[in-house]
Amino acid sequence: MKKTFTIHIASVCLLGVTLAANALGQMDFEGPPIRYGEQASRDRVAMLAEALDKGAIRLEEDEQLGLLPSLLKALAIPPESQTLVFSKTSFQLHKIGPDRPRAVYFNDDTYVGWVRDSRLLELGAVDNDQGAVFYSMDTPLHGSPRIVRDQGQCLICHANQRTQAVPGFLVRSVYSNPVGHFVSGTPAYVTDHTSPFSERWGGWYVTGKHGEMPHLGNSVCVDESLPGWIDPKAGLNQTQLPDEVSPSEYYAQSSDIVALMVLEHQTQMHNFITRASFEARTAAYQDAGINKALERPEDYQSESTVRRIASVGEKLVRYLLMADEFELTSPVQGSSRFTEVFSKRGARDSQNRSLYALDLQRRLFKYPCSYLIYSKSFDALPHVVLEYVGQRLNEILLSDIAIEGYEKLSLEDRQAIVSILRETKADFWTKYVAGNL
Repeated sequence: MKKTFTIHIASVCLLGVTLAANALGQMDFEGPPIRYGEQASRDRVAMLAEALDKGAIRLEEDEQLGLLPSLLKALAIPPESQTLVFSKTSFQLHKIGPDRPRAVYFNDDTYVGWVRDSRLLELGAVDNDQGAVFYSMDTPLHGSPRIVRDQGQCLICHANQRTQAVPGFLVRSVYSNPVGHFVSGTPAYVTDHTSPFSERWGGWYVTGKHGEMPHLGNSVCVDESLPGWIDPKAGLNQTQLPDEVSPSEYYAQSSDIVALMVLEHQTQMHNFITRASFEARTAAYQDAGINKALERPEDYQSESTVRRIASVGEKLVRYLLMADEFELTSPVQGSSRFTEVFSKRGARDSQNRSLYALDLQRRLFKYPCSYLIYSKSFDALPHVVLEYVGQRLNEILLSDIAIEGYEKLSLEDRQAIVSILRETKADFWTKYVAGNL
């Protein structure tokens, strides 16, 4: 039997962010001009909550999976994106372990965390102005479920140097003991497309093939005398989840290695976009105050602001163009339909090429330019950042020779990316890239 619920969103204030910001040495995003948490977010989760509150959308409860299938459908998140993390790195740590991993699902701008037998779902989404915004959705046995915006607890882990010092997302790799706790004295990593496989996925299940490239997934520390704390050959090239997980009780039967690789890439890509946005807006706000005091033109840009824009802009471009990507030494093959589903997304040029195309032989993407260049948050970047990015793309992609620092981009790569962007992101290309010719 299925139950139908209407969900109401509860407005809450963000508390303790300034204190956390000062302690972590991050940007003061609670103050002007960002004012994180003070304005209503327009991210995908907030918009869904508004529709649910008005009765425009209703979610149905599945007997086994609760509201998860209906929620993912409403958020346009494919179940094939499922990845499973068994380390106790969530606030629901008491319900998580190697036999009961937390499932994470995602699309280009929204994330859902689901714990088996829990009535609480974790949600995160990208807002154009505020970056990562976090929510929880409680589904009590009696009464209406609610989506509630985080009061600041999530930012303890999701707003520090691991997330570019802004509210953001991250994939952590840790050494876990047999019940999922972090093993004291062992290293922990934040992983993305630049990370060697040997540092990835500690505390995660990984299904798929990856040849001779070792990783930390599917394994726990059972003997701390082992080199590297785990058996380096344990858990490699596993195409199925272990029986102890009870795979049939999850929405999908996998924790797909390709989904993990895409998840790692896009989490930090979101953070670089948010950091560039926050930095440019903060610099402009500070310039405005100084310009007024010194009676300079309102649009005068200080030298320090120019340097700040160049700093965050260059980091954004390097990540966008996969300049520091770890080179695969063996082919990678997923264990689910994620590769197929993901590759069908996005606009294509006249030669049927897309930035969502995957390579998986020597690198993640066939055409090394992040698909998040199509995101609303990228389009919403301040004009000065888009100008800098466009100028650098002009210099790097339209050059006949490889530019220093971007040597991994072959002439063929550059020409393909140019063609795809000219046809599928024409407004940006014409205004910001071609405009620099």
